[in-house]
Amino acid sequence: MPGSVANLGGGFDTLGVAVQIYLRARILEVRQDGGGRLTVTRSTPPVPSGNALERAFALAVTRTGRTAPSVTVEVASDIPMAAGLGSSAAATVAGLRVFEQVTRPLTDHEILALATEVEGHADNAAPALFGGFTSVMADEEHHPVALHWTWPDELRLVVATPSMKLATAKARAALPETMPRRDAIYNMQRVLSLVHALECREYDRLREAVRDRWHQPARSSLVPVLREVLALQDPDVFGSFLSGAGPSVALMACRHFDRLEQVLASMYERAEVPVVVRTLSVHRAAALVGAGAPTVGRTA
Repeated sequence: MPGSVANLGGGFDTLGVAVQIYLRARILEVRQDGGGRLTVTRSTPPVPSGNALERAFALAVTRTGRTAPSVTVEVASDIPMAAGLGSSAAATVAGLRVFEQVTRPLTDHEILALATEVEGHADNAAPALFGGFTSVMADEEHHPVALHWTWPDELRLVVATPSMKLATAKARAALPETMPRRDAIYNMQRVLSLVHALECREYDRLREAVRDRWHQPARSSLVPVLREVLALQDPDVFGSFLSGAGPSVALMACRHFDRLEQVLASMYERAEVPVVVRTLSVHRAAALVGAGAPTVGRTA
C-alpha cells in the first residue's frame, strides 16, 4: 500500500495524494478455524498489538458479518510512522485487503467506509486505496465519497521528515475550534485554485494555491522548520506545505530534485534537527489494480 501526503495546504481532511513509498504485507498462515483475527507476527519497523492492520481486519469481520479465518502476516514498511505520510492509512487498507483475500472482495465504497471508520477521516485512506490525487467528502448519511483528480506526471514532492514523531491526536488538539469567516473563504478559494492549477498544469498558481490560514499556523510550534519551509522562495519550488499532520513537510517541483533535497537538508542542519529528505513521485491508480491484495506466499 502506498503512503500519502494529505491536506496540501488548505485542503484539511479533504485532499490527499498517494506517493511511491510503501507498506507491504505478506500472509504467512491462514487457519480455517473461524477465528476471524489477523495477527502481525513480524514487522519492520516493529508495531504493537492492536495496530491498524489488526484493527481494520477486526472491524471488517464485525461490519460484514462474514466468517473469517485466523491469519498471521508479516509487514515491511518504508513509510515512517507518525510522520504525516499516511502510514496508518496504508496499514489500515492493507488489513482490509488481507480480509478480502481470505474471504471475498469488498466494493470500493465498503473499503473506503471501513478505512474511514478506523482512521477517523478519509483524506489519507482514499489515496492509499485508489492511488493518485483524490478529494473526499461525506454525503448526507455520513458515508465517505472519493473523487479523482489529475496530478501531472512531471510534478514530484520533495519531502523532509525530521527525526521526531508527531501523533495526529496531538496535532489535531492544537487546532482552534472555530475559524473566522474571512479565513474560511481564503482557504476555500485556494483549495479550488489548487485543483484547477493541477488539472491545467498552471504551476505559477501553485504557490498561492497551497497557502493556509488554519491548521499550518496552529501547528507551526509543533513542527521544526515549518515556518522557514513555508516561506521558502526558490525558482524551482512551486509551493510548500505541511504533509498531513506533520512533522514532514513537502515541496512541489518538476526539476533539480537533488538540489532541492540539499536545500531542505541545509535548513534542518542549521536548525540542528536530524532529517531524512526524499523525492517522491505519485503512485498512480493503475499501479494498484491487481496488486493491492496480499496473497499467501506473496508480498504486495
